[in-house]
Amino acid sequence: MLFKTLTDTGSLNTDWRWPHFQPAELACRCGGRFCGGEYWHDPSFLDGLEIVRARIGRPLIINSGHRCDLWNAAIGGAPLSRHKQIAVDIALAGHDWIELRDAARGAGFTGLGLARTFLHMDRRSRAAHWYYKGSEALWRT
Repeated sequence: MLFKTLTDTGSLNTDWRWPHFQPAELACRCGGRFCGGEYWHDPSFLDGLEIVRARIGRPLIINSGHRCDLWNAAIGGAPLSRHKQIAVDIALAGHDWIELRDAARGAGFTGLGLARTFLHMDRRSRAAHWYYKGSEALWRT
């Protein structure tokens, strides 16, 4: 895993093998207020995203990727949020939620946060899943 900013990802562009995702989608969205577009590059994480995309057969819209410390705090993120390294929140619109969750599990994502409008995905050492406020009934199968 490599730490980068969007200003120094030029070397990534020549070796980029993930056709459905770009560094800007995964980078901090503070708009330069706190950082220069921090980004954690992890090939196995991106491989997992491509696997999910292939299994679903539809685009995955990333609502949130990496967050710098200050942006995470500004938007009310958890102090130990996985977004401070590498995690994604995928928009649920247009997807079968259960199919997306199952594809994420099958692609090696072990941290799954189930919300009303997004699915949080990360890769942590111990599997965990949780429901965001008011979303549990929506995810019951």
